Amino acid sequence: MAVIPKKILARQNEITADFLKEIDKHLLDILEGRATEMFEIRDLAAQLFIHPTHLSNTIKLVTGKAPCFFFEEKIMVIAKSMIKENKLSIGQIATLLTFDPSNFTKFFKRFSGLTPKQYREQMMQEKFSLKTEAVTI
Repeated sequence: MAVIPKKILARQNEITADFLKEIDKHLLDILEGRATEMFEIRDLAAQLFIHPTHLSNTIKLVTGKAPCFFFEEKIMVIAKSMIKENKLSIGQIATLLTFDPSNFTKFFKRFSGLTPKQYREQMMQEKFSLKTEAVTI
């Protein structure tokens, strides 16, 4: 097995950390209305001044997961939080996250096993259960 120089390993970790920071920054831009279209891997690679294939290969090598895994995971965290807050309709959340509502439902169900509506209902039930349990003496 070949030994990889420390300099190259350090750069791989730097690329991975920078990639994750760029995802967070871009998602914040989406949520705050500074961006209206979701980046693709090539867009993130351009932000980091590296080739998309090099970015994908580096992320996969360092983490064992494809770059889209991290993007989708962070979108799900945001979506779940927004659905739980219950301030916006599912359609509004989908639009804010740059999805067509039906595609958002498919995306959400693929990662959570529930539709956004089912997830919201489950969260509301849990919230209600906690309130009634607290009252029980």
